[in-house]
Amino acid sequence: MKSKITVALVILAFVTGRFVLPTHAAEVEGIYYDESYIADNLKLRLVGVGLLRYWGFKAYTGAFYLEEGAPINDALADTAKRIELEYFRSIKGKDFGPATNKSIAKNVDSNTFERLRSRIDYHNSLYEDVQPGDRYSLTYVPGKGTELSLNGEPKGLIEGADFAAAVFSIWLGPKPISKSFKQQILGR
Repeated sequence: MKSKITVALVILAFVTGRFVLPTHAAEVEGIYYDESYIADNLKLRLVGVGLLRYWGFKAYTGAFYLEEGAPINDALADTAKRIELEYFRSIKGKDFGPATNKSIAKNVDSNTFERLRSRIDYHNSLYEDVQPGDRYSLTYVPGKGTELSLNGEPKGLIEGADFAAAVFSIWLGPKPISKSFKQQILGR
């Protein structure tokens, strides 16, 4: 009986032309990312996806989204943006902070780093342990701030376009965590 219902639904789909198509626009290492994301009524388009390897091991895949109409060269400007990272390995929450500090410090001058220190510390306090398959995201909306989420659950919001530029510089700055990963997520 189930097979007859399935066949009937397939025939109905062909006749009516109503197919439910996946919204995934990109796949990397078997992990899928959607073609767009809506943040605070702003549509962000998928720019690119990539794989980050660390010491030869797969660390995570990632996707970068940018507000529709914004040029890729303005990725660190005061425009809506999002990065999603899905992990292959377990990582302790306490280990994210030192890595975040180091990466931001490489991409901003010391005065900027010190001015942002309290917001960076707060951001780092939000991190939790991740297991393979977990997904962190950072979403920046101008005038609102940068939201850190784990598996779709918001962890906290940090104000300021300056903070957003600094934290996104980890992947998109002049000295990114990986030049190859930066090029991939920028669709190059």
